[in-house]
Formats: sequence, structure tokens, C-alpha cells
Amino acid sequence: MKIVFKDTFVTRLENQIKFISLDSPTRARKFKNELLDKIKEIPKRPRSFRKSIYFEDENIRDLIFMG
Repeated sequence: MKIVFKDTFVTRLENQIKFISLDSPTRARKFKNELLDKIKEIPKRPRSFRKSIYFEDENIRDLIFMG
């Protein structure tokens, strides 16, 4: 399995990190690192995430991170 980051994901993540860093740069780095670590787990256990509510395909899963 190969994980591909779309441009929209990268842009949204950067915006989220910038927003969090306004309050706490340390928490922003922690958020980014923990999210990327969680994403790296996907190939190891893809079925551990819930079936997507947006698609009718059993193989498409949603990663819920920090609510």
C-alpha cells in the first residue's frame, strides 16, 4: 500500500499547523508529528480504521485523529 498526500491535504495541514502555532509552537509540532505517525500506521493495519461514511467502498477508510 502506498500513501499519497494530495496537495489539498498538505495545504490544509500547513494551515492547521500555523493556526495551532499561534497559541503554542510546541503543540503544533506535536500535533503534526503524531498525525504523521498515525498515517504511517495505515499500511500496517488498514482495517483498524472505520469504513468511510462518504463512500460506498468497503476499502475506503476514515482516519479520525484527535476527534
